[in-house]
Amino acid sequence: MTKTASPNAADGEYESPRLMIPVTIERDHIEGPSNAPLTLVEYGDYQCPYCGAAYPEVKKVQKQLGPKLRFVFRNFPITNSHEFAQHAAEIAEAAGAQGRFWEMHDFLYEHQNLLGNDNSIFAYAQKLRLDIQRLTKEVGDDTYLNRIREDFTGGVRSGVNGTPTFYIKGTRYNGSPIAKDLLQTLTSTK
Repeated sequence: MTKTASPNAADGEYESPRLMIPVTIERDHIEGPSNAPLTLVEYGDYQCPYCGAAYPEVKKVQKQLGPKLRFVFRNFPITNSHEFAQHAAEIAEAAGAQGRFWEMHDFLYEHQNLLGNDNSIFAYAQKLRLDIQRLTKEVGDDTYLNRIREDFTGGVRSGVNGTPTFYIKGTRYNGSPIAKDLLQTLTSTK
């Protein structure tokens, strides 16, 4: 990611962009205790191969930190290069409306090769006991498109310029999206 000086930084000093949209339990997808002392926010794209590679790393971080971490996922589909990213985000949001966001989120990342194959994805949704008729209608009607756009716009305002982009302690993380580095930054006292 390109590092640019923030207008708030002292002359020549780099200041990483800040998360402009605060995390709230009313709107965000949060995995882990909502009052956990550590927060990791990801702006991700379900079709992005780099997000797919980061997914198991985030799982390692979650396992290591347990109840000390709340993980927040926000949509950032890069539609000009990932033709199924927006659709996948809409499916995840529709599953979320039925209380199964995280199960669908995990499935989409674990089966990126199935994106664009609604039959396989909806077969999994049936296993989750989702109302398939409702899911199909909401996805077809773009019911969650505005929410996805809000995530995307909030990401742009926060300095997201690719996926995955992570925020730790409200600041954009510019390191490698591997568990060891994420853990080190999350648990540092800086």
